Amino acid sequence: MVGVTQPTPTPAPADPDATAASPAPDATVPDRAAPRVVVVGGGPGGYEAALVARRLGADVTVVERAGLGGAAVLTDVVPSKTLIATAEWMTIAERAPDLGIRLDVPAGPGDDEAAPPTDADDPGRRRRHSIDMAAVNARVRELALAQSRDIRTRLEREGVRTVIGHGRLDGPDRVRVDGDDPQVLDADVVLLATGATPRTLPDAQPDGERILTWTQLYHLDALPERLIVVGSGVTGAEFAGAYVSLGSQVVLVSSRDRVLPGEDADAAGMLEDVFRSRGMEVVGRSRAQAARRTADGVVVTLADGREIEGSHVLLAVGSIPSTQDLGLAESGVRTTPSGHIEVDRVSRTSVRGVYAAGDVTGVLPLASVAAMQGRIAMSHALGDAVAPLKVKGVAANIFTAPEIATVGLSEEALEERSAHYVTHTLPLARNPRAKMLGVRDGFVKLFAHSTAGTVLGGVVVAPRASELIFPITLAVSHSLTVDDVASAFTVYPSLSGSIAEVARVLHHTE
Repeated sequence: MVGVTQPTPTPAPADPDATAASPAPDATVPDRAAPRVVVVGGGPGGYEAALVARRLGADVTVVERAGLGGAAVLTDVVPSKTLIATAEWMTIAERAPDLGIRLDVPAGPGDDEAAPPTDADDPGRRRRHSIDMAAVNARVRELALAQSRDIRTRLEREGVRTVIGHGRLDGPDRVRVDGDDPQVLDADVVLLATGATPRTLPDAQPDGERILTWTQLYHLDALPERLIVVGSGVTGAEFAGAYVSLGSQVVLVSSRDRVLPGEDADAAGMLEDVFRSRGMEVVGRSRAQAARRTADGVVVTLADGREIEGSHVLLAVGSIPSTQDLGLAESGVRTTPSGHIEVDRVSRTSVRGVYAAGDVTGVLPLASVAAMQGRIAMSHALGDAVAPLKVKGVAANIFTAPEIATVGLSEEALEERSAHYVTHTLPLARNPRAKMLGVRDGFVKLFAHSTAGTVLGGVVVAPRASELIFPITLAVSHSLTVDDVASAFTVYPSLSGSIAEVARVLHHTE
C-alpha cells in the first residue's frame, strides 16, 4: 500500500443517539430488532467490522464486487508479500558463500538438467537456485485465493451474509447493489470500506503485459529481463528490491533525490546503498512522463527527454481512493481535497449513521489501520465501549531486504516540533547474532525525551524488522522509558538485544 494524505482527525464528541443501539441478547442469530449493518467493501476494514458488528448482535451484510479480502488480500498485501518472501530466500542464498555454503556444484542425479549453467565453458556446473516465475506466481495467486476463501468461511460461520456486486449509497440509510443480483438493502448503519486503486499516468496506460501496475504482476510467466520501476516510494522500493533479488535487471526511477523520500533518511540511504550494491540502477531526480510498447519491450520517457529501455515497466506512482460511483455527494458525505472520505477518530463521516474505514479515508494506508478503523466504527455505532483511533502506536514496515520498520515520531517530526529529544543508533553489524547470520546491513535507532527518558519513536533496519519493531511499539504505546526497555531481559544472542543496548546507551545521555 502507498502513501496518501492524512486528513486532520476531529475529536469525537459525545453522541447519545450514535450509541443508543444496544447489542442483541443472542449474538449468534439476528432477530427483527437487530440493527441492520451494511458494509460496502470486503477488505480488512470491511470484514473486521462485519465480525465485530455480528458479535454485537447486528444483522450484517457485506457487499463486495471482487472477492472477500478485497485488494489487500487479492492484489496487494498478501500477493506482494508472498512474492517478496520468495525473493527473501534468494537474498539469503546470496550470503551462503560467506557461511561456507557453495551454491555451484557439479550436476548430479536428480538435478534439473534444464537449469542454466553458471559458466558457459563448464556446462556441468549448475546453480541450484533459479526462479520459475510461472510457478512462483501460481503459488502467489493460490495463496491469495486461499486467504479469501478462509475469510468467506469465517464470515459465513459467524452468520454474515455476502452479496457480490457494486454497492453505493442510495441515501444515508440505504445501499443499492448493482450486479448479477441487483437489490436494495435498508440499513441502520453503513460502513464504506472500498479501499484504493493504483494511480496511473496519462501517457503510460497499463496493458497487463508490458506496462503494469502492481495488481498485474502476478500473471507473468517469465521473469522480466529488465524491469523499469517508476516510483521510489514504499511500493516501488519493495518491488524493485524483490525483482533484483529474483534475478531481474532493475532500473528504479525516482522523482526525488533518494529512494523512500518519506522515510527515515538514514534508513533510506542504507537501503539505496544496498540496492546499488546488488546491481540496481537508481535514477534520481527524474520524473517519468510516458511509457510505450516496442516490438519486444518498453520505452520510458523522462520529463527531460531521456529514454530508458526495458522489457517491462511497473507503475508505482501512488494510489487514488475508490470513491467513484459511491453516491457520496448525493448522500451528503464530505470528502477531502484529495478525494478521500472525511472521517473523525471513531470513523464517522459527515452523515449520521454512515462510517468509513481504510484507504478510502486516507488516514494511514495500512491494513492494520483499516481493520482498527472498522472495528472502532462498529463498536461506536452499536453502543459498545470504544476508544478513538490513536496513530501514535501504529507500526509500519517496508518489506525490502533489509526491511525497514518504524513506529512513533520520526526524527523529522521531532525536529519540526523543536522537541527535546536524544537519539542513538547502533549498527547491526556489531550484534553477535547478526554476525552468525552473515548480516551486515542494518541498525537500531531510538528517540527518547531528553529529560523524562520516554521512548518517542524508533527505527529498525534488519531482516524481519517487522518482528523486531514490536517491543519498541509497546514502549511507544505505553509511554515506557529507555530504562524500562533496558531493564528487560533479552535472549543472548538475539537481534532484539540491540534494542536493549541502544536503550542502555540513552540512559546515560538523558
